[in-house]
Amino acid sequence: MTASDLQAVLPLIVLAAGATILMLQISLRRDLPLTITLTLLTFALAALSCIPAHDMTTRQVTPLLQADTLAILFSALFCIAGIITTLLSMDYMKHRGDEPEEYFLLLILSTLGACILTYSVHVASLLLGMELMSVALYALVAYPDRSILPLEAASKYLVLSAAASATTLFGFGLLYAYTGTLEFSELGNRLATLPAATNTSILVVAIVMCLGGLGFKLSLVPFHMWTPDVYQGAPSPVTGFLASVSKAAIFLVLLRWFIEGNLFQYAVLLEATALLAILSMLVGNFLALQQSNIKRILAYSSVAHMGYLLIILNVNDNRALASEAALYYLIAYTVTSLAAFGLLSLLSAHQATDENAELNTINGLFWQHPLLAGLLFIALLSLAGIPLTAGFIAKFYIFSAAVSGYHWLLLGSLIIGSGIGIYYYLRVIFTMLNHEDSPAAINETTAIQNGVSVKFISFILIGAILILGIAPQPLIEYLQSIL
Repeated sequence: MTASDLQAVLPLIVLAAGATILMLQISLRRDLPLTITLTLLTFALAALSCIPAHDMTTRQVTPLLQADTLAILFSALFCIAGIITTLLSMDYMKHRGDEPEEYFLLLILSTLGACILTYSVHVASLLLGMELMSVALYALVAYPDRSILPLEAASKYLVLSAAASATTLFGFGLLYAYTGTLEFSELGNRLATLPAATNTSILVVAIVMCLGGLGFKLSLVPFHMWTPDVYQGAPSPVTGFLASVSKAAIFLVLLRWFIEGNLFQYAVLLEATALLAILSMLVGNFLALQQSNIKRILAYSSVAHMGYLLIILNVNDNRALASEAALYYLIAYTVTSLAAFGLLSLLSAHQATDENAELNTINGLFWQHPLLAGLLFIALLSLAGIPLTAGFIAKFYIFSAAVSGYHWLLLGSLIIGSGIGIYYYLRVIFTMLNHEDSPAAINETTAIQNGVSVKFISFILIGAILILGIAPQPLIEYLQSIL
């Protein structure tokens, strides 16, 4: 490996080194302020290391990783998300768990796994990154030791996610048996040159297993049933990280697999992804209507949003526009999810037991904490796809890509699902603006120390959502330049 190769994967090296240093610090001396400082420093240096890495041309770093602008861009985004999650977790973890130092170590390791997925062009690195990210998330979900829900959520996530990973591994094993390779590009080439007499039934089973395993990680219907329980039981900062970074990383590697392997040529695979997209858009939004817990509403909302994204995999005629739409949507969704769950983490930071995220706990929130209510207000508008927010541009991009491919059934599902979504998002907003508030509930859940870091995060996230919605052109031009 040359110096240029090392420079290209510098974000991964910085995160791995930071995790090692943090592990040594915790083993030698438990000091929460020092641990938080080292965590923030690691994420900041990893994000900054993306600048020299970005200057490198696209290069293959071992058969497992490909360093290109796409990988660098999302590695920087994930590191920034790690900084935000760390800041949101500071006050939260002071009231949850007796020794929270390992929590921040796990956060770095999970981010490292997500960044590996952005570089991945090989099944081995896909599985390595996916499991590193997931195993750390199991522990992060269960980390608070003063309530039952986190442990229950982590147990469900662990068992079901392990089954999904095994299914994915078995599917790729079958593909390897037929093709003799695990590289994304070569895998597609060899599938295209298989003899006509090949038993394709086994190949169909292999693809279904791979798609099903990755569909679980993306919370696609019918692999979505873990999502509301895990979102509700996990600490709110972890839920935000799970909803944004882990979903974006898995979709990125799935998109790269489709592009590198040219899987768009297989009609059966496209029909399967279209069915998953339609089910996810309609079922996710419909089930969100039935919920009274905000975290469960956002959980089913995330199911629908992954369905919106899956439309991209069916757009074959204008692949450049489809890829551009997917990247913009992932960036907008990551920022918006962090904003939404950031508010919930601030509201529940001082609750020593289970989080109370029912709708009645935010009754009249706007009149008590207008800044935090404003953050959630804008985040929900963005999730609903209302104009002047990042979500509107992102959803319009998806719509344009689908129109270019004449996918009318997918478009109809997108419109119906979005219409349903507007109702339950506005229900949360109406509850916050309600004058007939419930003082007891509000006083219990909003004992918030509005420090400098909290205000900083709030303004940054609100600003990012609005800038991406009002002036998206710079990001659009940048995405066009790297595709």
